[in-house]
Amino acid sequence: YLGGPITGIQQPVHYDFKARRDTPNELRAYFRKMGWRKVVAFQTRNPLHRAHQELTFRAARMAEANLLIHPVVGMTKPGDVDHFTRVRCYEAVLDQYPASTTHLSLLNLAMRMAGPREALWHAIIRKNHGLTHFIVGRDHAGPGKNSQGVDFYGPYDAQELVAQHQAEIGIEMVDFKQMVYVQEKAQYYPVDEVPEGSTVLDISGTELRRRLREGLEIPEWFSFPEVVKELRRTSPPRAKQGFTVFFTGLSGSGKSTIANALMVKLMEMGGRPVTLLDGDVVRKHLSSELGFSKEHRDINIKRIGYVASEITKNGGIAICAPIA
Repeated sequence: YLGGPITGIQQPVHYDFKARRDTPNELRAYFRKMGWRKVVAFQTRNPLHRAHQELTFRAARMAEANLLIHPVVGMTKPGDVDHFTRVRCYEAVLDQYPASTTHLSLLNLAMRMAGPREALWHAIIRKNHGLTHFIVGRDHAGPGKNSQGVDFYGPYDAQELVAQHQAEIGIEMVDFKQMVYVQEKAQYYPVDEVPEGSTVLDISGTELRRRLREGLEIPEWFSFPEVVKELRRTSPPRAKQGFTVFFTGLSGSGKSTIANALMVKLMEMGGRPVTLLDGDVVRKHLSSELGFSKEHRDINIKRIGYVASEITKNGGIAICAPIA
C-alpha cells in the first residue's frame, strides 16, 4: 500500500562466486567489449547435462547469436541441487563450448515456480541485462501438478505467453521442445523430430537422484564426467553418507551398553567418524543448567537432535542414548 520513488542504498552482499555475479551494466559492457550484437540467454536451476548443451548449441545457431548461461542462484524448488554445486558444474562444462562464444553469469533471483507469467518476467529481466534473445523451454518455471494430479499449465503455455509479448518487451523468444537421446543416431533430437522407430533414451531427475544415492553408473551420453564428479561430491552414495541411531528408554534399560557396543563395532569397520551422544555426557557438557522437568527434558532432546543432525549432515555417524 506504499508508493513513491525508490532509492537504492546498496547491492546485496554475496561472498560466493563474486567474479561471476555481473550487474546488468557490467553484462552490457562485456557484450560491447566482445562485440556481441546478438546474445541468447539460457536460464536454468539445474546442473547442465548433455541435453542442455545440445539445446543451447541449437538455440545459439538458430538465433545466430552468442550464448549467455544465466542460472538463478537464489532460493529455488525444494529438492533442487544447491547453487554452490550447480555453479561448479557450470564452470566444469564451459570448456565444452567453443572459445569466446559463451559467457557464464549468475542471477541472484529466487524461483517462484509460477508458470507462464514468471517466464514472461524472466524475459523482461533478460532484456534489462542487455540480451536480445531468451530461451523458453518446456514447462518453464512450471509449478507441477495440483492436488488432483493435473498439471497447472500445459507444457508450452509459457512459450505461447512470451511469444505474445516479445515485440512489446523487445526480446526475441527461442522456443525449444524437450531434447532426448536417440540411441541409433548417438545424438540428441527435439522430442518431436525423433526418427520413426528409433530407440529414445532419457533419465529423469528422480532416476538421476536414485543413481547418485545408490552409487550407480551415470552414462556419458546423459552427462559430462566432470558434472557427475561434482554431483557425487555433494550427493555421495548412501554407504558414504552420515546417519543417526537414536536409542531411548528408562534409566538402567541398557541404552548406554548397546550404544557403546554399536560405537565400537562401527569404529572397527571404519570409514566414517563416530560420535556417541550419551545422556550423562550431554547433561554434563551441553545441558548442565537444565533440570528434569518435562520442559527441560524436551530442551535437552532438541539439543541432542541438533548436534546429531550437524554430525550427520557432515558425513559422520551420531549415536544418541538419552533417557526418555
